[in-house]
Amino acid sequence: MARARILIVDDEQAMLENCERLLSREGYSCTTLAEPLRFREVAAATEPDVIITDVRMPSVNGMTILAAGLADDRTRPIILMTAFASVAAAVAAVREGAFDYITKPFTADQLLVATDRAVRYRRLTVENKSLRQQVELTPGDDAILGSSLVMRRLLEQASKVAPTDANVLITGESGTGKELVAMFVHAHSLRHDKPFVVVDCAALPEGLLESELFGHERGAFTGAVQRTDGLLAKANGGTVFFDEIAELGLAVQSKLLRVLEQRRIRRVGDSRIIDLDIRVLAATNHDLQAAVAAGQFRDDLFYRLNVVELRLPTLRERKDDIPILLNAFLEEFGFTAHRPPPQVTPEAWAILESYSWPGNVRELRNAAQRLVVLDNNGCIAPEDLGSVLQPRTAHPEPQATSWPIAYMEAEERALRDFRAQYVRRLLEVHGGNVSRAAIGAGVSRRTLHRWLAEINGMTPKAPS
Repeated sequence: MARARILIVDDEQAMLENCERLLSREGYSCTTLAEPLRFREVAAATEPDVIITDVRMPSVNGMTILAAGLADDRTRPIILMTAFASVAAAVAAVREGAFDYITKPFTADQLLVATDRAVRYRRLTVENKSLRQQVELTPGDDAILGSSLVMRRLLEQASKVAPTDANVLITGESGTGKELVAMFVHAHSLRHDKPFVVVDCAALPEGLLESELFGHERGAFTGAVQRTDGLLAKANGGTVFFDEIAELGLAVQSKLLRVLEQRRIRRVGDSRIIDLDIRVLAATNHDLQAAVAAGQFRDDLFYRLNVVELRLPTLRERKDDIPILLNAFLEEFGFTAHRPPPQVTPEAWAILESYSWPGNVRELRNAAQRLVVLDNNGCIAPEDLGSVLQPRTAHPEPQATSWPIAYMEAEERALRDFRAQYVRRLLEVHGGNVSRAAIGAGVSRRTLHRWLAEINGMTPKAPS
C-alpha cells in the first residue's frame, strides 16, 4: 500500500480542511466530503483505506455512514468524530463496528495516532489476505494454512485421494486439524455437493450411539416417540466422518464393519433394509495398530478404514508455519474485537518458535485469541507470553525401545535435554532478548541462534 487513502466526511468545511492539512502533511492521500448523502458514491469512486466521519451532521447521522461503510467492506476501519462524547456513546459506537472514536476538539496527535492505527490495521488485513493467496493450496481452501514441506505433501496426498471413494484414516495428535482435512477431502470429492456428516464418537454415550448411527423406529425403546433417521442415513450419497473412532466400543465396531461391507443399514426396531451409498473418513489421535494388538479395536475394521492414511504433522514438525498461522489468527480475532492485530516483537517470536506447542494448532489459536483480548498497546512482547503459554515447554522425548542404550547416545540425549531447558530459561530471564541472553550465557549470538535452531529441529541460520 503506497499511500493510504483517507476519506473525511464532515459538514463543516473548516474541519475538513484542518484534517486534510494534518493528514496530508504525514503523507496520506485525502478526499474530503461535505455532502454526506454522497458518501457511497464517493467511497466507491475513491476506494479509501480508512474513513473518518463526524457523528452529528444535519443530513445524515454518522452512525448511518458507519453502517453503510461496514456493509460495503467490513475490513475497512471507520473512525468517528464527535463533540458530544461520552463513555456510553463510545462503547455503543465500537459495538456497532467503529474502529475508533475521537472527541472534538482533538489535537493533531490524537488524530494522527488514531489514523495511523487504522491504516496499520488495514495494511495488515490486506497483507494477510495476500499471504493466504500465496500459500500453495487449492483455491478457496485457506482454512488449512501452511506452506511448510510437510503440509504441502499432506495436501498433495489429500488432493489425490479426494476424487476417489477410498476410505481414509486421518491420524495425528489432538489439535492438529484432522476435521479440517476431512472437510478438504469431502470438498474435493465427487460428493462435494452432498451431505458431510460428522459423528463425534467420543461425545456420544455408548447406549445412544447405535440409535444415533442407524436411527430407530417409534417405540423401539423407552423415549423413542417417533421414527428418526440415523446419521448414516442422513449422510447417504455423501461423506460420513467418524471423529475419534478409537472411542467406539467393540459391539458398535462390529456393526459398523457390517455396514462398510454390505452398504446397508437397518433402523433399531425395524426389519426393513436401507441401501446406503457413503464415503467413510475416520480420524483418531490414538495408535490404532496398538489398539488392535491390545484387543481394543477390530483388526478387520482397521484395515477397512485404513485404505489410505493421512498423517497430520504436529506443530513442532511445521514450525515454519507458525508465523502464517499466528498472523491469520491475530487478524481474525482482531477483526472480531474491532482493533488492529498486535505486532509480535522479534524477542517474542524467539520464544514462540522455541515453544513445543503440545496442544498444536488449537493451542496456537487459543493463545492468539488471549493475546488479542489482553492486548493494551498493540505489541506482543516476551512478558505478554507468560499468560498464554503452558509452563512446560519441552516436548517429552519418546521412550527408548530397549535398555541399556549406548553410553554416548545416553550422554547426547541428556545434553540435548539440558541445553533445551537451559536456553528456554535463559530467554525467560532476559525477556526473550537474544543479545542479552547470549551475554548472560557467555556465548556468542551465533552460538545461541544455533542452539535455538537445534532445539526447534531446524537448520541453523546465521543471525541477522
